Amino acid sequence: MASRSPQPKPPVWLTLDSSCWIEYLRDTPRAELFANAAENPEQLIVPIVTIYEVTKKLRREISPKVAAYAEALMGRGRVIDFDLPLSRAAIANELPLADSLIYATAQAHGATLWTQDQHFEGLPGVKYFSKNSC
Repeated sequence: MASRSPQPKPPVWLTLDSSCWIEYLRDTPRAELFANAAENPEQLIVPIVTIYEVTKKLRREISPKVAAYAEALMGRGRVIDFDLPLSRAAIANELPLADSLIYATAQAHGATLWTQDQHFEGLPGVKYFSKNSC
């Protein structure tokens, strides 16, 4: 009987919320919580709105060079733009605009959303990292 070669596992999709990317890119004490995900782009679903939020903040608070680095790093993942169906899904979850789009993107692609934002706590498909836990 011929042996079967093992089938490759499908990727476990993750979406990092903007706050997680900021912690990682600023190398804060919480950066290590998100390092494994940020450094494995083959498993990342990256909403385009996350790239916007992170690069805008880093450009304003640090420098255009750091913002460009962040954009390139996040761009290594599977970048997802938003369209009408995603916008409709975002409306239904009743979160603020950017958070709605980020959550709807993660949900639409079967990704677990990692976040530090408390208003996501308890939502399906969310891994919440309390800021009080580290």
